[in-house]
Formats: sequence, structure tokens, C-alpha cells
Amino acid sequence: MEKLSNPQQTIQVLQKHDFKFKKKFGQNFLIDPHVLDKIVDAAQITKDDFVLEIGPGIGTLTQYLCEHARQVLAVEIDKNLIPILQETLSAYDNVDVLQGDILKQDIQAIADKYNAGKPIKVVANLPYYITTPIIMELFESHVPLANVTVMVQKEVADRMKAEPGSKDCGALSLAVQYYAEPYIAAFVPPNCFMPRPNVGSAVIRLDCLAKTPVEVKDEKLMFRLIRASFNQRRKTLQNGIANSSELSYSKAQVAEAIEKAGFDANVRGEKLGLMEFARLADVLLEM
Repeated sequence: MEKLSNPQQTIQVLQKHDFKFKKKFGQNFLIDPHVLDKIVDAAQITKDDFVLEIGPGIGTLTQYLCEHARQVLAVEIDKNLIPILQETLSAYDNVDVLQGDILKQDIQAIADKYNAGKPIKVVANLPYYITTPIIMELFESHVPLANVTVMVQKEVADRMKAEPGSKDCGALSLAVQYYAEPYIAAFVPPNCFMPRPNVGSAVIRLDCLAKTPVEVKDEKLMFRLIRASFNQRRKTLQNGIANSSELSYSKAQVAEAIEKAGFDANVRGEKLGLMEFARLADVLLEM
């Protein structure tokens, strides 16, 4: 069949199956072949690669992935898209479609089954509301990853790349940069999608690091401190941590830890980088 990157073909498939877009799944299907090429190029996919695709939609990007990769597994949450995918991907013998929520899948088992446990490549055109939970679940579960290439809202891509101390820097910036090196491959205007989203998008590749840039004794504690600091970014580091529902330190304990870590008593968390948060986490752990 003709490629789905042709808008007329996409409309024809959607009408044939009487498909209705669902707001809860954040469905926006790509209809620009140049952007699809950029995603495949950014992900550096070769014939040796297994690719896990999250949210294939009607299979527009999946078709391109199948032509470049050894094997593709496409995980789609919307049951109504499964018969469409079976039709649009029928020409390819190197793709499996799994209906389900990616956050409930055993990614390690997928890597073992399809790639002998070796690092896998993940590609996704993600619903914007669930971008962060999916990316963080992939990283925090420590499954073997080579890179993660995702279409995200432009401002989310900017945040992932933001330097500590800058206005765009937040908890997501530090979390991503702890596990990966971000590289923005392309900016994508709304007219490349059907239906058009209200915001600009970006393709970003996250190259997974072999070794984290800082060493910390309790990773989860460090990220709780980071979230507490950025949840109330106008407050001092001391108040942000002491007020956090995720943590149970008194103001006096936090003040003592900040002093022991060698920070100014009135410092704001938004001014700290990974190294400083790791140091503070280690101090609190020792206390």
C-alpha cells in the first residue's frame, strides 16, 4: 500500500475504519515524510537494530522503522488501532504489534526476547501529557538502552537540554542528564500532524550514558531532593526540602545538611546541578 506519510492515504485509512481521534490518548499522526526521515536518521537505526516503538498510531513511522531496522515491536495502548496496524503493516515481516500500556510492560523481558538482552533503541511519537513518565520509567528501570528518540513538545525538549541555573532547567533536565546526553535533531511545526497540535514539537535523541556523570549513594533520595527543590523553585533549598511531602526531614536537619554540604544557607535549589544534589543526598544519608 502507499505510504501513510501521504496525507490522502492517512485520511483514506482513517475513514475506512471510521476512526475517531481520542483526546485522552493525545493522538496526533505525522504526515510529513521529511520529518519521518529525520526521526529515523536521528535514531541512527541500522539493519542490525531491534527497535521498540511506543505509540505507533496507524503505523506511519512504523513503516519507516521496518524498512531500516532488523526487527520492530510496536506497543499501542488504543485497542481500536490494532486492526488498522495489522492492515498498514501487512507488507512487513519484521514487525510485531503489542496492544497495551508501555508503563505496564516488562522492557527487560522485551530486550531479552528480541535483542538477546543487548541495549535496544526506543523510538516514539509520544502523547505530550505522558512524555516524562514514560522516559523516566525507561531510565529508572535500568533496562539496557542504546538511545531513546522521541517527538516531544518543543518546550519539553528545551527543558531536557537546559543547563543548571538557567530558567528552563528543572527536575526533568537533571533527571535526563543523569542518564543520557540530549541532542535536538529537528523542530517540527504543527502542520506536520493530523490533527494539528496547538504547540510546536521537536525530535530529541537521548544517548544513554555508559556511566552516570555523578556518583551518589542513594539515587532515589537524590531525585526526591531534586523534585522537592523544583516543585517550589522560588523558595530556598531549605524550605523546599523541609516542606516536601516526599521527604521527612525537619527544617533544622535540612539546614545542618546544607551547611555540611558547603552551600549557602539561602541558596535556591534551581541554582544547583547534579553534583551538588548528589553531595547533599550523601550528607543526608550519613546523618
